[in-house]
Amino acid sequence: MITVNNVTLQFGQRKLFSGVNIVFSQGNCYGLIGANGSGKSTFLKILSGEIDSTEGSVAVTPGKRVSVLRQDQFAFDEYPVLTTVIMGHKKLYDVMMEKDAIYARPDFSDADGMRVSELEAEFAEMNGWDAESDAGKLLAELGIPTAAHGQQMKQLEGGDKVRVLLAQALFGNPDILLLDEPTNHLDVETCMWLEDFLSRFENTAIVVSHDRHFLDNVCTHIADIDFGKVKIYSGNYTFWSESSRLAAKQRSEANKKIEDRRKELQDFIARFSSNLSKSRQATSRKKVLEKLTIEDIEPSSRKYPYVHFEQEREAGNDLLDVVDLSKSVEGQVMFRKLSLTIQKGDKVALVGSHDLIKTTLFQVLMGELPPDSGTFKWGFSTKRAYFPKDNAEYFKSDLSIVDWLRQYSEEKSEIFIRGFLGKMLFTGEESQKPARVLSGGEKVRCMLSRMMLMKPNVVILDEPTNHLDLESITALNDGLRRFKGTILFSSHDHELVQTVANRIIEITPRGMIDRTGTTFDDYLSDERVKTQRAEFARA
Repeated sequence: MITVNNVTLQFGQRKLFSGVNIVFSQGNCYGLIGANGSGKSTFLKILSGEIDSTEGSVAVTPGKRVSVLRQDQFAFDEYPVLTTVIMGHKKLYDVMMEKDAIYARPDFSDADGMRVSELEAEFAEMNGWDAESDAGKLLAELGIPTAAHGQQMKQLEGGDKVRVLLAQALFGNPDILLLDEPTNHLDVETCMWLEDFLSRFENTAIVVSHDRHFLDNVCTHIADIDFGKVKIYSGNYTFWSESSRLAAKQRSEANKKIEDRRKELQDFIARFSSNLSKSRQATSRKKVLEKLTIEDIEPSSRKYPYVHFEQEREAGNDLLDVVDLSKSVEGQVMFRKLSLTIQKGDKVALVGSHDLIKTTLFQVLMGELPPDSGTFKWGFSTKRAYFPKDNAEYFKSDLSIVDWLRQYSEEKSEIFIRGFLGKMLFTGEESQKPARVLSGGEKVRCMLSRMMLMKPNVVILDEPTNHLDLESITALNDGLRRFKGTILFSSHDHELVQTVANRIIEITPRGMIDRTGTTFDDYLSDERVKTQRAEFARA
């Protein structure tokens, strides 16, 4: 258990949060959420003791071990992979090192013998004899092959280093687990493994993540940083999000009777509880919603951009034909003799672990890269809007956001442009910022604004949720679900793929898997897909 007593953190004149008094209890998984810049990662560092708060204190139950997902990929470069994992249990590792050092002494004394006996007892009590096998099992489940376990960390690629550091955090059944963006660089299968691990984890876990599906599947509670406070709510992320928006809507309806408001909220809780009972989510396992009261639901200060794509005209039936398309990048085959047809109304998610393949295909289809061979043809009536993964070229400009967006709008009036930007959360003086100084999330919102003004009937998006906060991701998800046109997209956001796509395509250098009329979850559990993927791997 972690108890937070009157914690305040202040930088200069700015207070991130003040007077925080909460308790994180055993057996629960808390999703720590908040707007960008609200201090989520900083709050985790206060909980771990990495940094001190300005005021107040954090108390961990005596004897309980706190484990943290480390962010520095280079901190363990000189250590073997297996050793790096075991170092996650500092006390066990220290005992191992001291024990080995004593045994290595040429002048082993009686005192050394007594000390080693004590260390051996501690070692056995902490299941030290199983440490290497347990660490190896974790690494294998996270996709690190056995052959790499004896290598030094500096020999691994960045993505594999992240997996090793995740194994380090999970190692040894810690009492308190603090994870900051644990799904970064993980493929879908590994994310699912981690979801299952945390759903079965019986101690205390606190996670920061922008993956809504992950938060929904593992969290029993949401710890929300808002209004300079941190408040804990029962339920997963979707329940918190929908209930807080409902509460905000009710608050704005000043004339709505109190009893009507109460009944609306009660109906919402009952409906959501019923839905959860049919899933494997940790939230339903804990049955925390059964104890929820109406007073527990409060509106959030968070704002959602308004993402809405309209078609200037519908596309014809002939939308996109790809015939025997091949492309290699720096000698590496991306795809070979790729043939497919995209129909009007298809919402195609390109999935798979090879991100460069998806990006390369989008670049070829948008004319940014020439194919090595083969052809593709867009329908004459298509109007395409493209969201590239790398948008840097669009923002090498001293134009203000208003003038930047005006370039892409048929309607040039100041009132219209400012109004449009306001819907995308650029208000007041923010709209006068130079385009070149925008943050990653602000650039994404500008690119989405540009696309909406084009009124396309085909939308192509390459990892559009990168740099977005949870509210903007939710708004984009809603906008794409409403869109009547055709969508081709790639995303690591599970919920986005699950709720938007009606067709899943996985492209590998050795072939393509194409499933129409299926959800992402069904695709992942389809045994035929698994068999086909295995055949490609053996080819």
